[in-house]
Amino acid sequence: MKQAAIIGFGGMGKWHQDAISQQIKELTVTGILDVRPEAKAEAREKNLHVYQDLEALLADQAIEVVIVATPNDSHKEYIIKALCAGKHVVSEKPVVLKSTDLTEIIAEAKEATGLFTIHQNRRWDHDFQIVKEVLNQSDIGKPYFIESRVNGSSIFLHGWRDYEINGGGMLYDWGVHLIDQALQLIPEKVVSVHAHLFNIHSKEVDDNIKVSLMFENEVSVILEVATNCFIPAPRWHVSCKNGTFWIENWACEGKIVQLADNQAMKWENDIVYTAAGPTRTMAPRPDSTVQEKALPTIKDARGNEYHRFSSADIFYHNLLEAIEGKQDLLVKAEEALRVIQIIELAFQSAKEQQGIACAI
Repeated sequence: MKQAAIIGFGGMGKWHQDAISQQIKELTVTGILDVRPEAKAEAREKNLHVYQDLEALLADQAIEVVIVATPNDSHKEYIIKALCAGKHVVSEKPVVLKSTDLTEIIAEAKEATGLFTIHQNRRWDHDFQIVKEVLNQSDIGKPYFIESRVNGSSIFLHGWRDYEINGGGMLYDWGVHLIDQALQLIPEKVVSVHAHLFNIHSKEVDDNIKVSLMFENEVSVILEVATNCFIPAPRWHVSCKNGTFWIENWACEGKIVQLADNQAMKWENDIVYTAAGPTRTMAPRPDSTVQEKALPTIKDARGNEYHRFSSADIFYHNLLEAIEGKQDLLVKAEEALRVIQIIELAFQSAKEQQGIACAI
């Protein structure tokens, strides 16, 4: 059994410890490093060793995997030092705040004996896996407009996530997930980024965001994260050539509506009267021209029903297999680099109040 240590025993640090202890029998967390007395006390209650400093942790030859779960601005130093010490390193997202920092880390990782990966756990969310499956089935044709939203009404950000110096804000917190998912759905290059970032209640960081991405294959993606939304929009709304599907919420309620056949719908010469007034373009389709289907029922990537720690199950088993040389890492640093580059352009777009052309 391999041993791991966690740097930063806050909310996500404790999540990793719980997930590994419950799902990953080949790996165990034996120690932590944290500057806060309350975190140290909680770790000791869990019978975890508390390291006095980073040097002591890295000098422990029994530790093979280091998990970095500190505030966003502090990741780089821990990652590089752990790699230089020969450890395998898992970093929480966003891995860093600047693409130049990640480029430096990638260079270090190429020379290191240990592996380096990023915990992009939302790749294995049930709703996202359903979106991938529907698009892979190709029944409703090529997508051209994808809307991905996470709407909440908590209003205020908590802890270090409310401070600019720590890399707080929703673009770094949830935006990094939605961008990563978009890049997983569409492999083509992003050719433009247009972002609106709002400070509704936070004084320092963005707490509500809307980002538009245009891809080289002319697929348009709208990503939205809101902390001040009291009537949530659907989690996903995807328009394709031959149909539309939506996923309402985290419970994955929703449906697919698609053309019943390939025949073009013919309108009579008379005007169609609707609740919107006289119109043909926006009149509802006759029921006979469409068919409604349920969203596919799928299991997680390991063939199990989705559960609280499905992402950890997949992520850490992949890491362990990659350490043994049996698999490639599922989350590669070069993929995270694209995400950080797009985030940088989103900040630039919001500041300049215009879209930014690119080729990422």
